[in-house]
Amino acid sequence: LPLCFPQKLWKMLESDQFRSIWWTEGGKCVAINKELFEVEVLGRGVCQRAFNTQDIRSVIRQLNLYGFTKVQRDFQRSASLPEFLAEEAAASAHSQILYYYNPSFNRAHPWLLGMCKRR
Repeated sequence: LPLCFPQKLWKMLESDQFRSIWWTEGGKCVAINKELFEVEVLGRGVCQRAFNTQDIRSVIRQLNLYGFTKVQRDFQRSASLPEFLAEEAAASAHSQILYYYNPSFNRAHPWLLGMCKRR
């Protein structure tokens, strides 16, 4: 049987093949480097593609359908102008990274994966 979306996602996260997607927050969140994911995962040949799409919006739609919510990353801002500008540059680099959370998608509790159902 083909794997459902959460199972494919889990296998990708547990694999060392992909640099564009990883666990964060102690295995509670999924981080996706949008640009790298588009090249590394969605840009592969038809037979090698992990998902049946070449569009990151379709992957995000699947995340939403399976109950994932986008998590905003808050950065502490410094009062001094040079530090603030450096932090802004770092935050800009992080803007390509998407973070998603689902209470039933937790690295420490793989048995919860079966509770990730499509809405």
